[in-house]
Amino acid sequence: MTTMRYQEIVDENGRVYRVGETPHDIMGRSRGWMVWLPWIAMMAVSVFEYGWGAVEGTLEQKYGWTLSDAFWLASIWAVFQAAVAFPAGRLREKNIVSARTAMLAGAVCSAVGYFTISHSGNLVLAFAGYSVLGGIGAGLVYATCVNMVGKWYPEKRGARTGFVNGGFAYGAVPFIYVFAAFLTPANYSVILDVMGVYMLVAVGICGCLFKDPPKSWWPKEVDPLAWVRDRRSTTGGLAKNPPAVKQFSPMEAVRTGMLPLMWVCLVIIGGVSLFGINFQVPFAKVSHFGAFVAASSAGVLAIVNGTGRAVVGWASDKLGRRPTLTLVLVVAAVAQFGVLYAGNTHNLVLFMVFAFLTGFGGGAFYPLFAALVPDYFGENNNASNYGLVYSAKLVGGVGGGGLAAGVISVWGYTGAYLLAGCIALLSAVLTLFLRQPGRKRHQLAETELVARPSAAADG
Repeated sequence: MTTMRYQEIVDENGRVYRVGETPHDIMGRSRGWMVWLPWIAMMAVSVFEYGWGAVEGTLEQKYGWTLSDAFWLASIWAVFQAAVAFPAGRLREKNIVSARTAMLAGAVCSAVGYFTISHSGNLVLAFAGYSVLGGIGAGLVYATCVNMVGKWYPEKRGARTGFVNGGFAYGAVPFIYVFAAFLTPANYSVILDVMGVYMLVAVGICGCLFKDPPKSWWPKEVDPLAWVRDRRSTTGGLAKNPPAVKQFSPMEAVRTGMLPLMWVCLVIIGGVSLFGINFQVPFAKVSHFGAFVAASSAGVLAIVNGTGRAVVGWASDKLGRRPTLTLVLVVAAVAQFGVLYAGNTHNLVLFMVFAFLTGFGGGAFYPLFAALVPDYFGENNNASNYGLVYSAKLVGGVGGGGLAAGVISVWGYTGAYLLAGCIALLSAVLTLFLRQPGRKRHQLAETELVARPSAAADG
């Protein structure tokens, strides 16, 4: 048993920074591993959300499913993918389930999801295997990966969270083109089986190497007091993204009113995002752009969706999380109107431009919420707090999939895209009311830190 010494540095609000242990002390590797491994795992499961639009047409043809059937499968998948985040986070924070266990369970469930639709056209089995188990699997991977990065990089959260989150989008791009070019009712089973094996192996290997840092951990090489002083005197970034005044429990975070407001914003824009992901390919086809253009628009959406997450994560470190979030949601709203106009006028160039903007606006908000939650409520309960916010996708997923298919059947694509643009604007307006709990608007992020030495034994 090895004893590792650390200091607990406590600020005037009672917030603790545990300083002294290196990543090598804790897990035998540099913390850079906890960026690259989550990124790889996120790319592996991205095909669930971003590849479905390229898969569902073949499955409809093979199994006789309707468009509504296919997108209710996607909607229920989104419900379970979001629903698992909070309970999984609570189990991790109570040390009942480790990050490694969550990832291995996610690997198995994700693989089962694709194996199910590969071998059965029974809708009941498809909902159980793909939507429920596949959703739980992808949700375990997503929640574990996003929270892992925030815990290992408390002082550099925005850019790295955005980078890892981006893998959940552009990781699907190669498979979008494979599905569009090669997936047919004659060979779909082999291709989907390969996808299942790929997720099982990639996520499983990454998960075996996952490890959480201790609660309140802070990197040894970064002095908290110097970090606060330097950030204020150079970029001013800390004043725009000040650390949480305390470690909020989930119920305390709810009582501030800010977590419920985040939840409502994410319900709205999450539904708009899934609507764009799910229906851009079908809309491109009915706009007579052809299968390759449809696949290319989906590929552009996924690439920009992913890379945009990394860019806004970095930008939010400089400009502030909340203003960046508002701007992103405005872009998402404008993109809905633009895609509709380009499709209805059969303007290919404009369609690809607005596919670009849809990808950016429809994904960049996820890492901003993921970084905003620990900024507002602290890192120690982040898995639970972000799980509560991310559960908004339970509602948004239904709106962006099954309900959207119903809207299209009644109002057509024109009505659906107009509705999506309007409610995206509503989400942007609501973000203007977000405020960090416990900190006055004029208050600077400077704190007085008092070092309290301590020691602990860690096996």
